[in-house]
Amino acid sequence: MAASGREHVLSLYRLLLKESKKFPSYNYRTYALRRVRDAFRENRTVEDPKDVEELLRRARDSLALIQRQAIKRAATLVALRW
Repeated sequence: MAASGREHVLSLYRLLLKESKKFPSYNYRTYALRRVRDAFRENRTVEDPKDVEELLRRARDSLALIQRQAIKRAATLVALRW
């Protein structure tokens, strides 16, 4: 994998971890962190460009999902406290 591709993957990994830490619930947070780490660890030896692109697409989709859910869950908790 080219250096810029590696940097992109690492940047995406860090962003997924950062966003996963925003879940207000301990259970959701630890589950999301574990899934991100496990997925990247499982696929770290993939070298085929098509497979890498597919995995990156899935990671970007997961990032969008995590961002939406973290905001939604936080808003729900705030609404319940009032």
